[in-house]
Amino acid sequence: MVATSTGRVLTLCRQFQNAFRISTPLSPQQSAVTLTKSQLTSPLLSSSSHCHVGLVGQCRHLHTTNSSRGLEEFFNIPENWGEVTVKSGAPWMAKQLRTKSNEDLHKLWYVLLKEKNILLTTEQESKRQRIQMPSSERLKKIERSMKRLDTVVKEREDALCLLQTGQERARPGAWRKDVFGRVYWYRFREHALPWYMNKRYKRKRFYTPLFVTPHMRLRLEKHLRAKTRKQNGERQKQARLQEKFPQMKAQSS
Repeated sequence: MVATSTGRVLTLCRQFQNAFRISTPLSPQQSAVTLTKSQLTSPLLSSSSHCHVGLVGQCRHLHTTNSSRGLEEFFNIPENWGEVTVKSGAPWMAKQLRTKSNEDLHKLWYVLLKEKNILLTTEQESKRQRIQMPSSERLKKIERSMKRLDTVVKEREDALCLLQTGQERARPGAWRKDVFGRVYWYRFREHALPWYMNKRYKRKRFYTPLFVTPHMRLRLEKHLRAKTRKQNGERQKQARLQEKFPQMKAQSS
């Protein structure tokens, strides 16, 4: 009985092996020989497949993609680790960006964004270690380049809208003042009634009363004082940094 059951198991294994047999791939030389034999037997393949016989050995099933380093993309390259100064080029000028196509500007924006993330990571790590960030001016260069790139893209959008609609903005409007004397951009909208019959539109006061004029002057004075205070604070901050890190003064000079 044991021998009979063992024989049945072996028989089932052989049947499964025959059903799921995996054929071994042919080498380039064998496939070339097989193709040449099929050409001899089949007249339809003799004219169309003759030019592909020599290329069989050159075909490879290879697929390559861009390398992805994960979180390492947010850090600088290892060659710059521990360096005091890192060489960098000048920021992109608006004149240079205007010669680029929209596709190139789109790619350049993400290159600058990736570089900005790397520099922000380096800045945060320098703060954690309480050391000076190497070549901190690189972050300002990136920000200037991205700002100029955004300006160039807006110029192209305004030019396209001006060509299509006659207005520089996508939605037509006008500069107007509110009751507090603030100037803002009012975007036009479609209404079912004319403006002189529309009560809701007439409730909007697009003018500044006379008694608001002194307050406008006080608001402007407050804004200028805050701007001056900010500039003085930035100047004092730079002086403290140069006193704490004398090498910054040597680099700037």
